[in-house]
Formats: sequence, C-alpha cells, structure tokens
Amino acid sequence: MQMDMEHDDMMMHGGHMMHMGNLKQKFWVSLVLTIPVLLMSSMMGMNQPLIDFKGSDWLVAVLGTAIFFYGGKPFFSGAKGELQNKQPAMMTLITMGITVAYVYSIYSVMANNVFNVSPHVMDFFWELATLVDIMLLGHWIEMNAVMNAGSALNELAELLPNQAHLLDKQGNVKDVDLQDVTEGDSLLVRGGEKIPADGTVTDGGSAVNESMVTGESQLVQKKTDSKVFGGSVNGDGTIQLKVTGTGENGFLAQVSKMVESAQNEKSGRENLADRVASWLFYIALTIAVVSLLIWWVTSGLTTALPRAVTVLIIACPHALGLAIPLVVARSTSLGAKQGLLLRDRNAMEQVTDLKYALMDKTGTLTEGDFKVTDYGSLVSDKKDLAVLKTMATLEAGSSHPLAVGITKKADEEKIAYQNVRSQQIKGVGLKGRISGNEYLIVSPNYVTQNKLEVDQKRFKQLVDSGNSLSFLVEKKCVLGFVAQGDQIKPAAKQLLDTLKDQGIIPVMLTGDNQPAAKVVADQLELTDFQAELLPADKEKVVQQYQKQGKVMMIGDGVNDAPSLARADIGVAIGSGTDVAIESADLVLVKSDPHDIIKFLELARQTTRKMTQNLWWGAGYNIIALPLAAGVLAPIGFVLSPMSGAVLMSLSTIIVAINALTLKI
Repeated sequence: MQMDMEHDDMMMHGGHMMHMGNLKQKFWVSLVLTIPVLLMSSMMGMNQPLIDFKGSDWLVAVLGTAIFFYGGKPFFSGAKGELQNKQPAMMTLITMGITVAYVYSIYSVMANNVFNVSPHVMDFFWELATLVDIMLLGHWIEMNAVMNAGSALNELAELLPNQAHLLDKQGNVKDVDLQDVTEGDSLLVRGGEKIPADGTVTDGGSAVNESMVTGESQLVQKKTDSKVFGGSVNGDGTIQLKVTGTGENGFLAQVSKMVESAQNEKSGRENLADRVASWLFYIALTIAVVSLLIWWVTSGLTTALPRAVTVLIIACPHALGLAIPLVVARSTSLGAKQGLLLRDRNAMEQVTDLKYALMDKTGTLTEGDFKVTDYGSLVSDKKDLAVLKTMATLEAGSSHPLAVGITKKADEEKIAYQNVRSQQIKGVGLKGRISGNEYLIVSPNYVTQNKLEVDQKRFKQLVDSGNSLSFLVEKKCVLGFVAQGDQIKPAAKQLLDTLKDQGIIPVMLTGDNQPAAKVVADQLELTDFQAELLPADKEKVVQQYQKQGKVMMIGDGVNDAPSLARADIGVAIGSGTDVAIESADLVLVKSDPHDIIKFLELARQTTRKMTQNLWWGAGYNIIALPLAAGVLAPIGFVLSPMSGAVLMSLSTIIVAINALTLKI
C-alpha cells in the first residue's frame, strides 16, 4: 500500500510547504549575518552607524544580499504560490517589503559610492535584515507551537503487517512481503494476527476486532463468505481468505485518499492574518504608486522614490510577523496545561461560527471498554453467582476483551474461581472441563444456529439494549448468560448540555448497530444520531452538515480520520488511534470529552487576542501610510522615516505584551 508521504514538521503557506527545520536553520544563519549589518547601518536614517569605515557600505550590501536571498527564500516560494492562486496575502506582503528594501538599498550603495549622488541616499539594510529575521522567527514559533512529527497517512500504513501468510494451490504456507500480495491470492490469518488485506473468508471462523477500522465496539463474528478489512485484528480462530482489495483498492487505501484529500482542501483555508495582509498589500501598493506619481510630478524622482519606498516598508511592519505567532505560542502553552494539544491554529478561528458538534460514540461518548451489565441463570429467576463463577473459571486464561470483562466482574463480586485449561472453538467460543463436567461459552449465533432453548423475549431485550452476550452451555442446555456493554463517560452528558446552552447542536455518529446507538442516544437525551456508518459515510455526513454551518467533529478511531480531516474543527480523543490524532486539529490529551468546552473558551479568547494584535500590528497603517505618502505635505507635515521606525517598534512591543495577557 503506497501511503507514505514526506513529512518534516511542515506548514502550508500559499500552496507551498514550509519546513520547520529549514526555518530554524535559516533564522539562526540570518541572525548571525544580521549582527554586523546592525552595527554598520542605520535604522531608517535616524542614527549614525556604530561602526563606519571605508568599504563598510559594500560589506553591508554583501551581507544584506545573503540575508535577502537565503533568509527570504521561504517567503518568495510562499508569495509565488499566493500569486498563482490569485490570493496575495502574508507571504506576498513580506516579499514586497523585503524586495523593495533590498533593491532600493542596493541602489543607494551604488548612488552613494559609485555615482556620488547628492544628497546622500538612505538605505534600508537595517530594516531588511531585521524584517527577515523577525518573520522567520515568527513562523518558526508558530510551527513549533502547533506542529508535531508524524503523518496520518504513514500511521494508516502502519496498521497493516509487513508480511502475509500466502497459501499456494497445494495448501502450503509461505511468508511473503505485503507488497507482493495481489487480488485473488489466498491468505492464512492465525489467531491474534492483523488481517493483511481486504478479503472474503473462504474457510474457518473467528471473532474479529474491527474497532480500529470501523469503530464497531463489539467483536464481529466471521465465517465463510464474510468480508474482512485489512488492518482489523483476528480473534482466537484461524481463517483463510481470498484477497479482494489491496494497494490502491484496499479499505485503508481508500481511507488514506479521503484523509489526504480533506487535508489538502483544508490547508488552503485563508485565515484572519492572511486576509488582513491581503487588504494591506493592495492598500499599500495603491498608496505607494499614487504617492510616487504625485511626488514625481511635483518634486522629481529623487524625492518621489524614497517616499514610495518608505510607504511600502512601513506597510510591512515587524509587529505583523509576531502578532499571530506570539498569541498562538501563548495559547498553545495554556492549552497544553489544560490537556489540549493544538495542531492547527486555523481551527481556533472557526469556533465563533460553530453550529454543529458531530461526535463518534465509542471512545468519545462511551468508554470503549466492555463491562458486565447483567448476568444470571436462564434456568431460574435468580441472579446465580455460580454462572459467573463458572464462566470466569473458563475465561481466566484468556486476554479476549469479553473474557477480561467477565473475570473483572468476578473479582468485583469477590468470587474465588480457578484457572482451568480451556480450548478455543473456531467461530464458536471455547470449551473446558470443571469437576468432570464439560461447559461451553458461546455467542448468540451459536445458540440460534443450534436451536438451543432460551427466553427469546429476554434475549431480544438484552440485544436491543446494546449488549454483547455470552452464554454458558452444558449438554445443549443454556445455563446462564453474561451481558456486557460499553459505559457512557461521566462527562459526556455535561458536555452535550453545555454545547446546547452555547447554541451548538450535538450529533452522534457511530459505526455501531442501530439498537446500540439508540440506547446511548436515549441515555444522553440526543435526538440527532446516525448509526452503522463507515468512514466514507461519516465524511459525507460532515460535508452535508457543512452546507448548513461550521462543523466540529470529535472522534478517536481510524474510521473517524477522514471526517476529522474534513471538518472545520477536528478533535481527536488522546486515547484514540495515531491515525485519528494525526488527522485532527486538536487532541484531547486527557481523553475527557468535557475538555472540549475548555477548548471553545480558549479558542474564543485566542481569536479575540489575534484580532487585537492584528489591529496593533497593522492597524496603525490607517494613519501611517497616508502620512508617509505625504497627504499632509501641503500644510508642511510629512511622516519622517524616523517617526515611522518609532511607530513600528512601538507596535511590536504592544503586540508582545498583549499576547502575554492571554488567559482562560
């Protein structure tokens, strides 16, 4: 299965991936080169260089060139992507600012040292170097705060074993690499092994754990002609299967395609900072061009050019590069202390318009762990502890989830039971001897197929309640039963009530059967739920709800990965699969659903701080740009480069302090 995808802590900008490792290296190299530039150049002409010697201008030009081409490369790539998409935003604005500063600064060096132009032409190498450094630092901080190594696609691939047991026509078994398995091959899958590919059972039977793939909490009995999915885990029996899907056709491959498609589509989502940068790009460019033309006509090119350049450089203030990253870093730190791992800051901005909260049942609203809900005799009306003791004795040596549930219940009841040797029966259950008597523990299918007598009304009630049943049989007589069901998480009801109070509509989605889903929905007072959903079904449901408003999806399994990636906000339960976690925007480390409420509060506070910082980081341009262009020149006032530098520094300080005041 080809699902590998290169991933090295990357973040999408303008359709281009930015690598955190590259940004980190570029930042440190650029910073080292910046130090002599700061010592040998002035800030917008407002001070004399600390070091000034013959040829220092040329040295600064060389260092500035290195910083421009080396440190600025990520922004050039991002701007190229934005312009190709006809959506100039942050990367384009940064590129415009550093390009104008570099080109004009090279011109100033030539004018001052080659052509001896008078008066002295001011350069912007100080601004160029610090702007590149701060923008690199800002993006590094942001990526370091929200990105983690790993790939949902790689995690999907790891669900499959590396090898498969291939059966030839003579029935001989040969271990082969999974990539060599093709449709039509016959495979042998032993007890406890992962099923290597999609297929149809041709021989044998077993209870298969499909929870990692479909979300179905109960073990699914498989027999001849039953379909199985690659990545699910075989139970105690041995099965043979004919491969029906592998590589690009397999179930996990299809899930992989859905995840990749959803992630790529969502990565192009424009965030608040990009929208502000886009507006600022057009505004600054327009003001600069108008300013250049007017000053050229009235005062000549030597006056017009510096004025237009000052406008363009002021339009890309240092504060804008830190306005969002500093808030994200602070928000991520606060979230981590609350058990919230933020993976995509764009998710924060969707909360204000959130309308639906779609959530998986098993592992999200319920514990995903079987516990005994009822047990007793089927030959009397008494809650016979002897039934539980006998079944615990037979199951004592098994690690099967249902066996563990039975033995745990016996321990709770303080029942002393033995550990006898039991024998697994393919597709049935197990059998064992206690005091000379042979007992069976079987599934409801065995009871039905062998027409054993049970109270059908009581049997139906237990199944309709979402329970998984195990029956104790002796000499074709059903002696008793144990019913096990998933338990609702204590915080689930409170979560749903709080969401409703905030005007968010909760919806339960599950791969479980309709009766089991209805039981949970009734207990949680949920009117909107859908059951028996495969991954593709869940993703389609998310898309349907997105037509009506913003959607948050909460899940924990492989079957949730496409819908987590597709949703406006994907929330993964920390105890879930790596695939779900890597597909989500947010991870609940403590696996407590009620932490979602903490996230919603943090997201609203974070978005508010982002908006404030963007106003401080770019909003002052409403006044600064017209003044720099010379709107008040007729009355004798023009914003000087020195004043522009002070405003830029002040806005940077303000956004830093404002970010630090973020709290829940």
